[in-house]
Amino acid sequence: MKKMYVIGALLLVAMTWGCSSRGGSAAGGALGGAVLGAGAYEYNAHRQMQQLDQDYKAGKMNKQEYEIRKDQIEKGSLFQR
Repeated sequence: MKKMYVIGALLLVAMTWGCSSRGGSAAGGALGGAVLGAGAYEYNAHRQMQQLDQDYKAGKMNKQEYEIRKDQIEKGSLFQR
């Protein structure tokens, strides 16, 4: 959850910085879009991990399947480690 706050803070800073000048507007918009895209991707990885944990606890998969899927999610994420 703390990671989501960090991403949100970075987005806010990027948007504020980008609007401070004409030249910075385009760069800030691009940076803000990149941060927003990364944040959405990380949120999706977070939700996948939650669902994976629920499925494992419910007995829908064994330990080996759980570990394989967990590794796949972690490899595609910046923060899920």
